[in-house]
Amino acid sequence: MDFTFATEQKFLVLIADIAFVGFIVATLFGGIVAVGARQLIHAVLGLIMSLMGVAGLYVYLGNHFIAAMQILIYVGAVSISMVFAVMLARPPEDAKAKPLMFATKIGSGAVIALFAAFVVGRAVIAHPWVKAATVVKEGTIRQIGENLLTTNVFVFELISLVLLVAITGSVIIAKRGRDNTDQQGGGV
Repeated sequence: MDFTFATEQKFLVLIADIAFVGFIVATLFGGIVAVGARQLIHAVLGLIMSLMGVAGLYVYLGNHFIAAMQILIYVGAVSISMVFAVMLARPPEDAKAKPLMFATKIGSGAVIALFAAFVVGRAVIAHPWVKAATVVKEGTIRQIGENLLTTNVFVFELISLVLLVAITGSVIIAKRGRDNTDQQGGGV
């Protein structure tokens, strides 16, 4: 299929292409930093960069509501609570003595990524997309809100669960860091 654009639109298409590539690079680079960082705060910052790249891809695709929710829920709540946990926690001395092998990290990450790709791919192939496309009407924010609180209430509750798990994990990380310091005699 050949697309032709007017000369005044070619510059806008070039900017859109550059933005798309930029969002992909930010997402992938952030993911690589999140997986390969030696310090926990760098991993969290890489995760934030990757999630912002995903939000940018949502904006590029024209779904501004989902992009805003991506930023509010994952970047705003989950990642920032992780940053607070990292700032409150002090690493125990034995954690520095036993670093996980980089190859083990890459291997386990690849296995998990392949499993996730298999599960998501199978769900995408098995889903009747034509039927789902006929159900979608306008897609206004009001309709999305009504669907979240009536038909898709499970998804709405799942978002709450993600936030609860992230905050609980942050508190556990912060408390564990303080407890290890107190046991060693250098209390806060």
